[in-house]
Amino acid sequence: MSAPSACPDCLRRSRLLAHLAPYIEKVATGAPGSRSPELLRLSNDDLAEAVAPKVARQLLAQIAAVPENRLSADLLAAQCWACCRHDRRFPVGLNDAADAPWALIGRGDSALLERLEPEATVTIVGARRASAYGREVARELGRELSAAGLLVTSGLAFGIDACVHRGALDAGTTVAVLGCGADIAYPASHRSLWRRISEIGLVLSELPPGTGAWRWTFPARNRIMAALAGMTVVVEAAQRSGSLITADLAADLGRDLGAVPGPVNSRSSAGTNDLLAGGACLVRDAQDVLDAMLGPGVRKAERVGAGLGPGLLGVLSAVERGAQTCDAVAVALTLTGAEAASSLATLEALGYVSCSLVGTYARTLLAAPGV
Repeated sequence: MSAPSACPDCLRRSRLLAHLAPYIEKVATGAPGSRSPELLRLSNDDLAEAVAPKVARQLLAQIAAVPENRLSADLLAAQCWACCRHDRRFPVGLNDAADAPWALIGRGDSALLERLEPEATVTIVGARRASAYGREVARELGRELSAAGLLVTSGLAFGIDACVHRGALDAGTTVAVLGCGADIAYPASHRSLWRRISEIGLVLSELPPGTGAWRWTFPARNRIMAALAGMTVVVEAAQRSGSLITADLAADLGRDLGAVPGPVNSRSSAGTNDLLAGGACLVRDAQDVLDAMLGPGVRKAERVGAGLGPGLLGVLSAVERGAQTCDAVAVALTLTGAEAASSLATLEALGYVSCSLVGTYARTLLAAPGV
């Protein structure tokens, strides 16, 4: 199969966005008519005149003068490729968006472009400052939906996004849509996750390699995530969360919208609870997403993990009864600290428990065979 391609004009559009980035930053205020997705509906000439009237002609001439071989060489140097709206492999979901990118710059498995169809793709987003509950649900959704054959997309951000990607990678692959160049790990602390997605999944951006992130590029990338998927699920979000921008964009496109319920007294769940009150699909687990997207019972979510021996089953049972630390498990089962730690690490690797940043363990939703 030949590699995806992008025509020079579409690649020049990406370059123009990179050159206009600081000007768009000053103009994209969030007010109607000046949000970044709305600005990106404009033609090259109109966009340049709208955000940088004093240098518009100069920038447009500069971009037009970039040789075609330079456009291709820069992609190769960054280990990236490009696919534009004139290539048959350009994601069909983007055809529904008036503000769709002209080209996508990719890093990773380009064959996944063939799977990026709304009926087979789900976008999952949520709070950056996620609770332990939100992180666990996000990882479980990513893992189970990936295992069920859906392509899971998110934005590689802190919190929910990262958990979604890790869960999807546990079962298969995932797609990350960035607000910077596809060759840049953002945030930098997610470099190992970005590298893993680049190796076995797909990283996408409408910006050329080397382009840094701006505030306006995040709602801009959200419109891509919303258009790629048949359903957008918000796991956890405050009332003014950026994740709700993705939800609004998905609703504007007529896509399905789902939300995970949270405690009514939790600020981090206020946004998702509002979505549910407004008619969003209730998402308790992966099966709810599969039923909403494919029809009730059409495909079952796989929620059974690998088989466990008596020792691991005992440790798992201790966690279920409330032993949340390694020491507590060791005391409950009369194990050495090393034995308890080894068993808990194995259970975490198999997906039966999750470990918090402070070393406490919690049971996940994954069921053990025969239990």
